[in-house]
Amino acid sequence: MGIRLPSLLFSAKQILKTQSVSVQGQSNVPKGHIAVYVGEIQRKRFLVPISYLNHPSFVNLLSRAEEEFGFNHPTGGLTIPCNEEAFIDVTSRLYTS
Repeated sequence: MGIRLPSLLFSAKQILKTQSVSVQGQSNVPKGHIAVYVGEIQRKRFLVPISYLNHPSFVNLLSRAEEEFGFNHPTGGLTIPCNEEAFIDVTSRLYTS
């Protein structure tokens, strides 16, 4: 399966745009970041820099989210179906690279 980066980014941006409209004025997400929900059963909210959307490791996580949920996420936000430790491991490597 090839990576469909442009469609993934477009779809993620559409979800984020919808979220920002629906919670206008109520968001506590700093500019330049997105909120994602991580977990297989219990979901935890993380704030990540938008720049992560271009990194291949994060794109892989987005692909897993697309396979699991399509673009109809159960929490109404971007949900990544992996355990919290794996997510922290991936994002901590993005921060240092």
